[in-house]
Amino acid sequence: MSENQITEIIIGCAIKVHRKLGPGLLESAYQACLFYELKKAGLKVEKEKPMPIIYEEVKLDHGYRIDLLVEDKVVVELKTIEKLHDVHTTQVLTYLKLGEYKLGLLLNFNVTLLKHGIKRLIN
Repeated sequence: MSENQITEIIIGCAIKVHRKLGPGLLESAYQACLFYELKKAGLKVEKEKPMPIIYEEVKLDHGYRIDLLVEDKVVVELKTIEKLHDVHTTQVLTYLKLGEYKLGLLLNFNVTLLKHGIKRLIN
């Protein structure tokens, strides 16, 4: 399955979760529900996947975690904030670079319509 096909499923599942729950909950609630929906859709999903930092011979195994990694291809970072900022985009782009992934989704569930809280990022 291509990254584009995977993102279509992710966005569809995220919209379903947002329609049922609406804005205003903690990020962990949306993460658990989206994880459930993606598994139900038959996708391989990892939650809170560690993202090590490797610098020459130095490896830091702790510190960063990807909210959801879908099919070992698409990074999904969830937010429940008033407004997305450049630092959130940079965070996802860094995960893409460190993990050598091609595609990421930044999803902000604290919006009236989820389509206003979706940002697709390419490495």
